[in-house]
Amino acid sequence: MSHPTPAQVVEALRKTFGDAVLEEQVHQGDTFVRVDAARIHDVLLDLRDTHAFIYLSDLFGIDRFTAEQRFEVCYNLVSLKHGTRIFVKTRVEETDPVLPTASDIWTGANWNERETYDMFGIRFEGHPDFRRVYLPEDFEHFPLRKEFPLLGIPGSLGLPHTTPDRE
Repeated sequence: MSHPTPAQVVEALRKTFGDAVLEEQVHQGDTFVRVDAARIHDVLLDLRDTHAFIYLSDLFGIDRFTAEQRFEVCYNLVSLKHGTRIFVKTRVEETDPVLPTASDIWTGANWNERETYDMFGIRFEGHPDFRRVYLPEDFEHFPLRKEFPLLGIPGSLGLPHTTPDRE
């Protein structure tokens, strides 16, 4: 019995979700499929339940630095049953970047979504514990956005001394 290839999985997604599957790319042997943000949760759930992508290896944000659909979120999914991987991407606008949480599908999405918010400002609606991971809750900036200064924002965060105090 042969296992479905990532291309066959994408074709099944097209049959199930139609126009919500926006594009497919194969690069260096990896399959990337971009999905409309309005249907991302349904697609991810289908990939887990129908196609055995039970392992979320990674979830991360990307700042495309474009006028439209500036931010992208990429889900790196693995089917341990079939020994295949697929990357699912979706995009959100710069103003009010919000996606539904995937932590109800894969518990491990919890930390990745918090980190993506912390670094890019993309919120995940329905997340069970949406706190910042690295930065203080009142920090108003997102360090992995392209406009963030390379040396940080002077005075925005108290930093420890680089040398110990000598007495």
